[in-house]
Amino acid sequence: MAASADRSAARRGKTWPELLALAFGAIYLLIGIVGFFITGFGNFFGNENGATAHHVDENLLGFMINPFHNVVHILIGAAGLLLARTLAGARTYGWLLAVGYGAAFIYGLFAVGEDWDFLNLNGADNVLHILTAAVGLAIALGPVNDRADARRA
Repeated sequence: MAASADRSAARRGKTWPELLALAFGAIYLLIGIVGFFITGFGNFFGNENGATAHHVDENLLGFMINPFHNVVHILIGAAGLLLARTLAGARTYGWLLAVGYGAAFIYGLFAVGEDWDFLNLNGADNVLHILTAAVGLAIALGPVNDRADARRA
């Protein structure tokens, strides 16, 4: 039964939630990898407010990062690439984004500017996190026109 559903899914093409999950997965994976070229691997949990001897503002296009933040981006990106293969997987990824980035937004409301901020967040990160959470909700809950997909198959 599952193999039959997988074959019909392959014939119908990708739904918009699958494509959006794939795109966000690829973007976050790329951001995580590029981030390491900026931060390196030292001062793994460092932040711009921490009392460190090697204080450097490490940002990518205005978003603060550190090596741990890069790892989180890589994991979120890889999850998107893996889960985007099916509509159910894309919906799961949407919930992962909604809950994870919703929590990151709430964390950021308290953590920005604090020495204990292990993700090295700033206001731009908070805006991106709430927007990503909203995209996650759209992926998780957005309608898909099954009848139009069935006609294409």
